[in-house]
Amino acid sequence: MKEYKFYGWKTADCAPFDPVFAKIENPRHLYDLLSGIWCKETCAPRLQGKWTRENQTTGQCSITAFLAQDIFGGKVYGILREGGNYHCYNVVPLQDGGECVFDLTSEQFGDEKLCYENNPDQFR
Repeated sequence: MKEYKFYGWKTADCAPFDPVFAKIENPRHLYDLLSGIWCKETCAPRLQGKWTRENQTTGQCSITAFLAQDIFGGKVYGILREGGNYHCYNVVPLQDGGECVFDLTSEQFGDEKLCYENNPDQFR
């Protein structure tokens, strides 16, 4: 299996909940697709000056997390960051009662460890 750098990649095995997205196998596959289109123009306006090809997930969290929600269902949660903004990630309930937690844009923070528990819901 290919190795990824985003949080939760090893267990990101949920499938799309809507058949219209059946060609997207799982969050890893979505990450592969998005890696080809993330750019400065898709970055949050306040972070566009920090976006680079080497750190292409910078400023992509909200749009990415809500797109993943459209595809896989579940909820989007936010980790409070310095400055009062939230970093978004996904939690998808599984049929076995567990959860699939993943953050397709976590690598923008390098080695910083983020807390993926007890964070508030985020809405569009």
